[in-house]
Amino acid sequence: MEITGKITNILPIQTGVGKTGNEWKKQEIIIQTEEQYPKSICITLWGNAISDKIKQGDKIKASIDIESREFNGKWYTTVKAWKIESLSASNENEVEKDFKEEPRGDEDLDVLWSNDEKDGLPF
Repeated sequence: MEITGKITNILPIQTGVGKTGNEWKKQEIIIQTEEQYPKSICITLWGNAISDKIKQGDKIKASIDIESREFNGKWYTTVKAWKIESLSASNENEVEKDFKEEPRGDEDLDVLWSNDEKDGLPF
């Protein structure tokens, strides 16, 4: 699935270590679609998908996977980008970044779900 929009916010990189000892890092970007009724969408970039070449205000096309997970009876949806292509005029000469990763086991994601907050949510 692909989605096009303008980057409105780039959140700081988050890092950690999974139960198996593997280090992980992720970054979230917020894009606003360019439809009749624009929507803001949070897209997660994992590992080598994180790029310092994208900037706030850039127009991008992201190839994404959408996944939902259940936690304590509630459902949470994640939008993960596996390819980002810059559509901004300032980045015309840059090559699209294709960063299909090797699938990770859920053990790396468990760190996100185990924190010290009262409700146990990762955010």
